[in-house]
Amino acid sequence: MDWTGVSVVTASAMVAEFDDVAGWTADAVEQLGERHAIPAACRGSASPAALAWLAEACDLSPGVRLLDVGAGAGGPAAWAAERFGVRPILLEPMPTACRAATRLFGLPVIAGDGRRIPLRTGSADAAWCLGMLCTVQDKATVLSEIHRVLRPGASLGLLVVVARGPQLLPAPDGNHFPTQRELLALLAGAGFEVVEQTEQTSQAPLSWSRRAEQVAAVVATRHRADPAYALAAHQGERFTRLFAADQITVRLVHAVSRPAGHPLNPRMEER
Repeated sequence: MDWTGVSVVTASAMVAEFDDVAGWTADAVEQLGERHAIPAACRGSASPAALAWLAEACDLSPGVRLLDVGAGAGGPAAWAAERFGVRPILLEPMPTACRAATRLFGLPVIAGDGRRIPLRTGSADAAWCLGMLCTVQDKATVLSEIHRVLRPGASLGLLVVVARGPQLLPAPDGNHFPTQRELLALLAGAGFEVVEQTEQTSQAPLSWSRRAEQVAAVVATRHRADPAYALAAHQGERFTRLFAADQITVRLVHAVSRPAGHPLNPRMEER
């Protein structure tokens, strides 16, 4: 993660939310058991229904090289490997989150920034970017880099928090929510064509939610007094207020990579 131009408070909140919590989550999973790993490592990024929609939309299948940009502790990539037999490659800038993904799932992890993906052009069969795009200011560069490493015609699955309009409540530190129109323009500018999209509404099953909550409870018991825990909790509270005020929503998007110079279809407006 490039912290240039980012305030100390924002940087601390981002590290707490995406790095410290990832390490604590791995510790708690090791205490509770491996059945807790995927639900806990997906917490805050995707539900089983969202992952299933993206996997089917992207036509994932055994052997597909799936690049997960901003993979966190690796829950969604591990889910895709378990359910669809893909070969995940995780890209994650936070060092503790990288170690957590390795500890929990043994997946290959590259410590790196989405603006400079250290992979060959056209080397990935599909890509996911789940809940990460709103945490970077230079979204165009990230999407262009993902386009570069995807083979032509390959799928990109996005889970994006988008703004419904002008934001009246403060966003969590480090978050910059695009509008639906801005998101579509960014994808088109990077060389992607949107195939389909939907709003995420399905809740996780109780068994999944219960395991994630059990891990969260262990983390809270162990780290409630830690300033980083308070920062991460404050980030979550801001998200909750924004969703409750209907100022943001979650979109699932399936887009395909087009070769340079290939004409794109007219942009797909929000349905």
